[in-house]
Amino acid sequence: MNTLTLANHKEAIDHLEASTWQKVNLKYVSKAISEFAHEKLISPALISEDEFSTYQIQSTDQQVSYIFRAKVLQLDHWWIKADTIVKQVYGKKVDVFLLDFIQEFKDQLEIPADMLPTYLEEITNTLYSLNYKYSNNNLNALTLANSSFQTIEGNMIEGHPCFVANSGRIGFTAEDFLHYSPEASKGFQLLWLAGHRSVATFTSVAGLNYEDLMHQEMGKAQFEIFQNVLKVRGLDPEDYVIFPMHPWQWQSKLSTIFSSDITKKKLILLGEGADTYQPQQSIRTLFNKSYPEKFYVKTALSIQNMGFLRGLSPYYMQSTPSITEWINAKLQKDEYLQKYGFEMLGEVATLGYRNTNFESLGRTNAYNKMLAVLWRESPEKYLKEGQKATTMASLLHITPEGDALLKAYIETSQLTPQEWMSCYLNVYLKPLLHCLYQHEIAFMPHGENLILRMENNVPVGVFMKDITEEVVLFEAEEGLPEPVQRLVVKTTDEIKALSILTDVFDCFFRFIGQIVEEHDIMKENQFWELVSHCILSYQEENRHLSDKFIKSDLFSEDFILSCLNRLQLQNNKQMVDLTDPVNSLQFIGRIDNPIHQFQPNLV
Repeated sequence: MNTLTLANHKEAIDHLEASTWQKVNLKYVSKAISEFAHEKLISPALISEDEFSTYQIQSTDQQVSYIFRAKVLQLDHWWIKADTIVKQVYGKKVDVFLLDFIQEFKDQLEIPADMLPTYLEEITNTLYSLNYKYSNNNLNALTLANSSFQTIEGNMIEGHPCFVANSGRIGFTAEDFLHYSPEASKGFQLLWLAGHRSVATFTSVAGLNYEDLMHQEMGKAQFEIFQNVLKVRGLDPEDYVIFPMHPWQWQSKLSTIFSSDITKKKLILLGEGADTYQPQQSIRTLFNKSYPEKFYVKTALSIQNMGFLRGLSPYYMQSTPSITEWINAKLQKDEYLQKYGFEMLGEVATLGYRNTNFESLGRTNAYNKMLAVLWRESPEKYLKEGQKATTMASLLHITPEGDALLKAYIETSQLTPQEWMSCYLNVYLKPLLHCLYQHEIAFMPHGENLILRMENNVPVGVFMKDITEEVVLFEAEEGLPEPVQRLVVKTTDEIKALSILTDVFDCFFRFIGQIVEEHDIMKENQFWELVSHCILSYQEENRHLSDKFIKSDLFSEDFILSCLNRLQLQNNKQMVDLTDPVNSLQFIGRIDNPIHQFQPNLV
């Protein structure tokens, strides 16, 4: 074995150290108890009451128990002091590890036996990733607050705040992790392929043609070099479309599964591009480090992660630019959205390649989602002098030392916590309310999908991502274009309100509520009062929508609890039917609304 090979093998485990492993396990057992209790999968028993009361949970056979101190916040959110967790087996204290916890409570978690091994692998990979982050991504909160867009992006630790197994990435080797994960990658070059037009379809928004896109994204000279590669092989460049692809996808899937098309010269490997791309938190979305104003590239990446195989449908890709144009036409000129700095990152061009050998399996089959790419606008081109972009996920970031990045943003902004939070709510929450009530549109507004426009570390606007895939239209208006019709979801007014109550309150604000109290920014209830003020302000500004405010009431006493971990635990390979996402959701009981207490007096 040569030295280089041995060094590479060792690099894969350099970050695995016992004390850090124990620390991240304790953190994630705390998270698991919190989220599983929130979703009513486990029911901690109260032992003694205090500001932080003592609770106990037990395995089904009662041989294993966990005792811990916790404070239950709004939305039934369990703020658990991780360092108080004590595990006992037959009354004897033992170390705390997440893999043990999952297996000890698998009956309460209702994990199907055939799903358990995959879930345990996802848990292991999540811990492996977290261990790397704790060992390597150790910029302090103040440094991060003043860092660049991509430095902050690469230092995010938490992943999706609700999901316990949120970095599964099944399919990545340890070497792949170092090359292609957002926390470890130093950037890489994309491969460029050519697809025969008989099976490859390029689509774009009006005003952006194929050749202009190629010249912008790779340069005219490189485009001509790739065209010459085709000519040298006796092929006519006019018969092909050229597009980028993730090197992992080529090496792991395309070079074998598409080997028939490769031998028939339908799919041609042209070479490596010059620009360096940085994987984002969503992994398959790539940011151009060499030229930040160029488009993001999002490719199919057939790894198993958080309940899905992360492909891209070549069939959906054909309608993506049309949906971008429709949404832009509907929202871009809205004066209210402009007032609060709401912008969308258009998905302006796509390339979808159909594998005719697998088409008979159906369009939704994973093998028919292996070769597609889209180009998305970068926020960098829209920033003004003195502004920077940052992921909204950073508001939930806690450093390995335990400091909150949110607090550092506020302290460096020269605003009070109340002023800062009001600015944030105005640019984030008000536009979402307007999209829902004025336009009947709901996006998926979680932390990774939103990019904040910051001035002096104060949010002054937002950029919405994933505007064609993670979006629903609740009312089909007259003359709706055919490609847009796949966005239409017919549902009740109560379910419409969940696009705010669940997606914003429960899946994001719930965690801010703990952070502001834990880090002495403000009391949790003060935060929720600011949220209510923001909503009331929006309603006052838009009185013409008062009937809709009553029908989809955000001040209701309670609302349906929608459970994300339950979805993943039941089917970690296909968590949701993407053709019918609303009816795929798991609702378990109801949960008290934290802003009901602030509802206006209507008497």
